[in-house]
Amino acid sequence: MELQHLRYVVAVADTGSFTRAADRCHVTQSALSHQVASLERELGVRLFARTSRSVRATESGEAFLRSARLAVRAADQAREDAAAASGEVVGTLRLGVIPTVTAVDVPALLVAYRTAHPAARVELREGNSDGLMASIRQGDLDVAFLGLREGAEPGGVASRPLPHEPLVAVLPRGHHLAAKRKVRLSDLADSAFADFPAGTSGRAQSDAAFLAARLERDVAFESDTAASLIGLVAAGLAVTLLAPGVVRGYRDVVDTVEVQDGPIRVEHLAWDAAAPRSAARAFLDIVPAAS
Repeated sequence: MELQHLRYVVAVADTGSFTRAADRCHVTQSALSHQVASLERELGVRLFARTSRSVRATESGEAFLRSARLAVRAADQAREDAAAASGEVVGTLRLGVIPTVTAVDVPALLVAYRTAHPAARVELREGNSDGLMASIRQGDLDVAFLGLREGAEPGGVASRPLPHEPLVAVLPRGHHLAAKRKVRLSDLADSAFADFPAGTSGRAQSDAAFLAARLERDVAFESDTAASLIGLVAAGLAVTLLAPGVVRGYRDVVDTVEVQDGPIRVEHLAWDAAAPRSAARAFLDIVPAAS
């Protein structure tokens, strides 16, 4: 059983698709499918249940994947450790970002990282802060940029805070509060709100601020993306609270105003607390200089 065959199986499980797995492994789909089928014949079990619409691991496949992932990670770690001993960074940096990150210029960081470590590869994944933290704890991500309410700390990961900023009220054009220099939460409390889903870190920022001010509000619309929230505001359906850097590109369709007693979002750089890989350590070294 070759290590590359284990990589193919892990890639299919991670992507849920033979086509996407082949793209990740830089082989043709037919070659990857043939190798996985060959491994299944060797093992005498089906690793994946295939339909016209999906691919999922069988019970035998799930059992096989637990050891296969460990073997692939161990092989990658051994290669990275050998390279690190000679001062070279190799392997893949698995980086997670919230879509609303503003404390750093992510593309500029990646350019600096690739310039300093041309043998390293970067996989970028977007998600919410809670999901990204969980992925770090599970070993699926190396580093992530998070956004949490002031006073909240990332759980189960190592982290350091990045620059923070107060959220601003995002209003439809021509809203009666848009002409004010500053507003208070009480000025917004009677408005319908658009916000991130309940229970997420993005939502907790505003929820905590209204709770501290002893105010109730009506969150009429929920969305996972800031772009959708801004779209609802631009349509005149709601108001919302977002970081000013997130709204900067939408100033032609919405207005913003400072909120005197509004929430403050703190962005964090988080990584595996137990054993950061060499690719992650190299990225952590670049962030302070680039940000």
